[in-house]
Amino acid sequence: MKDKIIEFLYKTIKVPYEYFFKNTQPWGLNVDQLLCFEADSLGYELGTFLKTNHYEVQDSLEEHDVFHVLTKIGTTVKEEVDLQFYLLGNGKRSPFVFIVILTGILFYPKAYKSFYSSYKRGKKAHQFYYLDFYKMLTIPVINIQQTFNI
Repeated sequence: MKDKIIEFLYKTIKVPYEYFFKNTQPWGLNVDQLLCFEADSLGYELGTFLKTNHYEVQDSLEEHDVFHVLTKIGTTVKEEVDLQFYLLGNGKRSPFVFIVILTGILFYPKAYKSFYSSYKRGKKAHQFYYLDFYKMLTIPVINIQQTFNI
């Protein structure tokens, strides 16, 4: 039940968040186009991630899925909270991060150790959350992970 509530909250705030806080242009790529990138590249791995999870590209929100690919953090509701803690540790400050973290603490109080661990992992990595990942689609994922200590 708590997962459904959090998913509802996410869907409710997604559109206003995108309208008021996201100023990025959509990449204009779909899953099949991402899968045409060279194997092991960020573009290819992003396409694989989307296809495996039966997701589509979310225009102007593409970097969110890139964060999953780079950090190897899953997509369950609890793992989404872990991802936001990771990003907070990495320096990202946005209303969305704080809303997800607050709801995660309220709904998953027993997962605090996991959240704190994700936060520390994000803190250890070099800041990368602000990068223009569209320009990095041809770079091998392992190179990005090693460069930024992800």
